[in-house]
Amino acid sequence: MGGAVSAGEDNDELIDNLKEAQYIRSDLVEHAFRAIDRADYYLEEFRDSAYKDLAWRHGNIHLSAPCIYSEVMEALDLQPGLSFLNLGSGTGYLSTMVGLILGSHICIIYVISEVIFPGPFGVNHGVELHEDVIEYAYQKLDFFIKTNDSFDRFEFCEPSFVVGNCLEIAPESRQYDRVYCGAGVQREHEEYMKKLLKVGGILVLPLEEKLTKITRTAYNTWETRKIIAVSFAPLVLPKHRENGKPRAVSLPAMFEVRSLQDLARISIRHILKKSGSGSLPLLQRTGLKRRNYLKQKREHRDTPLLTNSYLFMSRLIPGPMDNNNNQSSTDNEDEDEDCRRVCEQLEEKQENERRNEGSVLVIETPVNLLRERILSLPLPEPLKMYLLYYREK
Repeated sequence: MGGAVSAGEDNDELIDNLKEAQYIRSDLVEHAFRAIDRADYYLEEFRDSAYKDLAWRHGNIHLSAPCIYSEVMEALDLQPGLSFLNLGSGTGYLSTMVGLILGSHICIIYVISEVIFPGPFGVNHGVELHEDVIEYAYQKLDFFIKTNDSFDRFEFCEPSFVVGNCLEIAPESRQYDRVYCGAGVQREHEEYMKKLLKVGGILVLPLEEKLTKITRTAYNTWETRKIIAVSFAPLVLPKHRENGKPRAVSLPAMFEVRSLQDLARISIRHILKKSGSGSLPLLQRTGLKRRNYLKQKREHRDTPLLTNSYLFMSRLIPGPMDNNNNQSSTDNEDEDEDCRRVCEQLEEKQENERRNEGSVLVIETPVNLLRERILSLPLPEPLKMYLLYYREK
């Protein structure tokens, strides 16, 4: 499933293509997609395929196509502080992106001996059938926390994963604000999935070959909307034990009890993020890449645009000629040369506009401000490393 947008040369270009095709429509979803490199969730030997709009599977490890994840993220209508359950959580790629939104700009407050600590940010749970995939997901989560600067730019709601069959959760035991199922669901299991939702919650799932959004508007009322046609592997039915009873899946605790030391770390990092010039900037596309522009010109030359945006993508029209004898040599340049010249003019115009309007200077090499603020504190080195979660630079 996939192939709806052109392949990118890197993660940013893939997101550009998803935005252009209107699969990514909101800023929150765009920031989350840009913050996490999809290739980091591939095995090393398959990284070259990471930026194609295609699903990928190797053994039990599976990733859906980027266009599908985009539609899922938009349909979930994620907000900070919500609870989320991912059924078939796989590599943890989707759960990690969700965690960047659930924790953004909001916190639960603990009051201990009149000291205020910002606490956990939302709830982020996943259920995965295969134990080896859970191990893989935690490896990728650890890699994200240790190496990705986005961990310092966002208030991250860290996902927790458990092994089990998602059809063996007791629906009355726990309800969530948002639920996603990453396997094909048949009608006989629709009611079971609905019971996992709180009133006002949203369930997104592949229901009979259609990605479907179900909103619980009241205790016994629902609104259903079909999004797009999809093809997912079906849910694996539970295997009953010898006594005939299914295995019960124990979900993680809704709110983790944190140590005072951990709460202090969260509080210090939260204060440093808000200090100085305000919140740390989120990752954004900083400019127009020349190679991207040329690539788009070639790809869209003879194909219709599948977006609501109007872009001029036709061939460049040469200027008028005075006569046959005075034809300029530039009239014989190929289209790519014309594109390069137009791109240079666009970049120069954008730069002039930024200067004239006094806009924010775009820094080519991003600086991790939170890391620098922590390292500048008059503290022992071991304590600084603890505040940094022992992250590599």
